[in-house]
Amino acid sequence: MSTRWWSRSSKKQEEDHTSELSEKDQRIQKEPNDDTDLNPGELTFEEDTAGGLGRHLGVTSCTLLIVGRIIGTGIFSTPSSILSSVGSVGASLMLWVLGFLLSFCGLFIWLEFGTMFPRSGGEKVYLEAVYKKPKYLATVVFAANAILLGFTASGCIVFASNILVAANQIAGQWNERGIALGVIFFVTLLHGLTPKTGVFIMNLLSIFKIVILVFVVVTGWVVLSGKTRVTDPHYNFRNAFAGSSTSSYEYATATFKVLNAYAGWSNVNYVMNNVRNPVRTLKIAGPLGLGICAVLYLLANVAYFAAATKTEIDKSGVTVAALFFGNVFGSTAERALSVFIALSALGNVITVTFAASRVNQELAKEGIPLPFGNKFWASNWPTGKSPLPGLIIHLIPSIIVIVAPPPNIVYPFILDVEGYPQQIINLFIVIGLFYLRWKKPDAVRPFKVWWPLAVFFLAAAVFLLVAPFLRPPGGIGDTPPLPYYLYCLVGIGIMLAGVLYWAVWRIVLPKLFGYELVPRKEKLDDGTIVAVFSNQKIQRSMD
Repeated sequence: MSTRWWSRSSKKQEEDHTSELSEKDQRIQKEPNDDTDLNPGELTFEEDTAGGLGRHLGVTSCTLLIVGRIIGTGIFSTPSSILSSVGSVGASLMLWVLGFLLSFCGLFIWLEFGTMFPRSGGEKVYLEAVYKKPKYLATVVFAANAILLGFTASGCIVFASNILVAANQIAGQWNERGIALGVIFFVTLLHGLTPKTGVFIMNLLSIFKIVILVFVVVTGWVVLSGKTRVTDPHYNFRNAFAGSSTSSYEYATATFKVLNAYAGWSNVNYVMNNVRNPVRTLKIAGPLGLGICAVLYLLANVAYFAAATKTEIDKSGVTVAALFFGNVFGSTAERALSVFIALSALGNVITVTFAASRVNQELAKEGIPLPFGNKFWASNWPTGKSPLPGLIIHLIPSIIVIVAPPPNIVYPFILDVEGYPQQIINLFIVIGLFYLRWKKPDAVRPFKVWWPLAVFFLAAAVFLLVAPFLRPPGGIGDTPPLPYYLYCLVGIGIMLAGVLYWAVWRIVLPKLFGYELVPRKEKLDDGTIVAVFSNQKIQRSMD
């Protein structure tokens, strides 16, 4: 009896909250702009936001969604590889500051777009709003990048390798991959079948990551005070720029790694259909989430460099975090660090997968041709609340990358490949921002980025696209024996594959078989509305 009463009471409170929210701010149920020229894609705002679990993410969950995505394993391992690339502690710290500034510039640009178009999908939506002709080209090119490179294999492998270290087991080729596969299947089913539990675990692990980094930062302060076994904690900060690299290639590659460590500040933009009061929430959660991570990242780097000299970091062969824990607490603490890194990697996989599935669902809702038709992939099957088919789209390339390639060369290469197409997309996004400012100056913009920040972000995007083609010292990149420019060509190739796929779908096949693509909208059983294309035979004149 009491259980039923609680259920009815909770439902009533939820209805009251929804009613109160709609009375308080009717505009959150609509896009700020009613201009049909600005409508991205086939679906209206009301159609695009129909179905699923509804708006259940508040400011706290959205902030933790950003924190959980940004803080993965990069902050525990990337500082040592960046130091190795740029040659000095001072240059390394400056790159972390640059990454922080670039990320905030990007965040403000995405805030302008996200508040103008508060829909799930992120860059997909913004590209569609700007680049309307040729029709669907921007959507398909973005889809090629999102699906082919939208895997979380590296996080699964990092979890597996660190759990094996913590258990004092040798990491073999298949036990490591077996654990990694278990992780990606677990996360897929977690979000697909129990979405609220998935969000709870995601938030819990994000809080855990913050606690771990706060512990590292506080420990670093203690080290700098001279009250630990570290004999000279200020060594790296004297003449901090000695030995700095003079190679543009080295700085460009290192900047990619820093930006990859900061990646995730746009995570809420991908799930806006699930966000309560999306415009207000995005404006608060975006800067707060990135700000928390940026402060912790910079202070964690200072802590790392206080506990080990540059020479120790170069020669140790372990991550800078492992060296930090070993020097401060002793070798036994390194095993505890393995558990921390494993849980951080797991949290990152859960967070990335949550957002990626929503992007995949949005692409399917737009009518992108997919195997077995787009209606299944756009649905919230089987629960009616969470996009398990979108999670499966994310699962398939993750399995392939975990099982197929040899990890020692391929995983660093994959990180580079992922970063390059994203910079191409970033370039078109910021160009699109200026285009809309010129074309639609009177459009409602609940948040407006200061234009010099957008120019700075544009200049950085151009540099990061050009610099990797500059020959590095000795002609050897950071993934030998592969050519230093190969990851750029692969990234461009993936984008061109999207162009080819679009051309075959929209031009080649219709001309070859004499039909035209006619769009219509269908409502699925779970309430989701999708665009579906029919092949209508062209009636040729008898004249």
